[in-house]
Amino acid sequence: MTAATQSQPEALNFECETGNYHTFCPISCVAWLYQKIEDSFFLVIGTKTCGYFLQNAMGVMIFAEPRYAMAELEEGDISAQLNDYNELKRLCDQIKRDRNPSVIVWIGTCTTEIIKMDLEGLAPQLEAEIGIPIVVARANGLDYAFTQGEDTVLAAMAARCPTQAPEEEKEERTGIQKLLSFGRKKEDVAAEESEYKDHPPLVLFGSLPDPVVTQLSLELKKQGIKVSGWLPAKRYTELPIIQEGYYVTGVNPFLSRTATTLMRRRKCKLIGAPFPIGPDGTRAWIEKICSVFGIEPKGLEEREAQIWQNLEDYLQLIRGKSVFFMGDNLLEVSLARFLIRCGMTCPEIGIPYMDKRYQKAELELLEKTCREMGVSLPRIIEKPDNYNQIQRIYDLKPDLVITGMAHANPLEARGINTKWSVEFTFAQTHGFTNARDILELVTRPLRRNNNLKDLGWDKLVKEEAKV
Repeated sequence: MTAATQSQPEALNFECETGNYHTFCPISCVAWLYQKIEDSFFLVIGTKTCGYFLQNAMGVMIFAEPRYAMAELEEGDISAQLNDYNELKRLCDQIKRDRNPSVIVWIGTCTTEIIKMDLEGLAPQLEAEIGIPIVVARANGLDYAFTQGEDTVLAAMAARCPTQAPEEEKEERTGIQKLLSFGRKKEDVAAEESEYKDHPPLVLFGSLPDPVVTQLSLELKKQGIKVSGWLPAKRYTELPIIQEGYYVTGVNPFLSRTATTLMRRRKCKLIGAPFPIGPDGTRAWIEKICSVFGIEPKGLEEREAQIWQNLEDYLQLIRGKSVFFMGDNLLEVSLARFLIRCGMTCPEIGIPYMDKRYQKAELELLEKTCREMGVSLPRIIEKPDNYNQIQRIYDLKPDLVITGMAHANPLEARGINTKWSVEFTFAQTHGFTNARDILELVTRPLRRNNNLKDLGWDKLVKEEAKV
């Protein structure tokens, strides 16, 4: 046992500083959810500031004909001179006429909280009038951090999941199954079904790109586990059937509200597993699901070892280096655990919000990883004070700081390597095969600086920093 292992604390140390969220705005969840749920329309109810933010945050998709719009609250609304219902009805009628979506999602903002708009009271009446489901999600920056916007949307949709398929849908599915099995031998069809073990229905929740959804579903299929559905589905009309007693598990650490809704309102059983980020997390995630269903996992150790072997060129760049998380997207604990397994050290993990119950398995895996790698446990700071953090960064001199966009350029100007945390939110980070994408992002600033040193530019940068 190394001296580092002996001197480290026995348990994780949790602290809370300012009580404020210093993160990207949670209404940005619209950026990935409107693409994921193909038959949806998102109506953000806020001010011009919200509109400017969305326009800039999603400006790269301006030619993609995005299915979102702004319901701008002018001064008249704030002084209660306009009728909220009539205004929202006018907008929803226009959305129905132009787009005819399967669902309209109202995204509440800080302004709707401040002026106390009763969105949940308005929605049912308007839904009955226009004949389109209206889901209300409060993704305001007063109560929620960056990625928790998705959490509020999925929690609202979890309450809308059907308990059984309509009769016409059952007939349609039967017809499709007959069509797919046409010309195939009965033995082949039976053999495909026999690949799955006998286990209770399993629903996974969390918005992931379609290729990653396929990858994780196939990884579970190799173990004989059938995924009954995903929340969200590609289409609102294909939301998974959820009945009492179904098993559910999340793929992202920021979905605690959705997990609570599924357990309390839908009476589901939550599988508390580490999250499938990095080969170590993916293996632990699959093993936990297998253990709950009494299935002996096969080939996971070899699969993980193969992935680590393929990552060796990246690992050589980061072994022995330190990483500091300022906190932004709530993926910090999972990313830190993976990077510690890669050979890095992590003195501090800043995180905007921590649900210790929902992330219990992830925190336990973090402790186990630190013990096995012989490094000190990181401090976990909830709602960190950015000023204090910057002082600690100056003292610790980490090799890399993963931070929100507000602090990246000032830190770079002082000679500190940074990486935007928002890039990990939009990158494909889940599953065995996407670990390389995480390390590509992490090592990019380090590789860039190595190239600058080769060119002799690092001396120029240091001189400019002194000035």
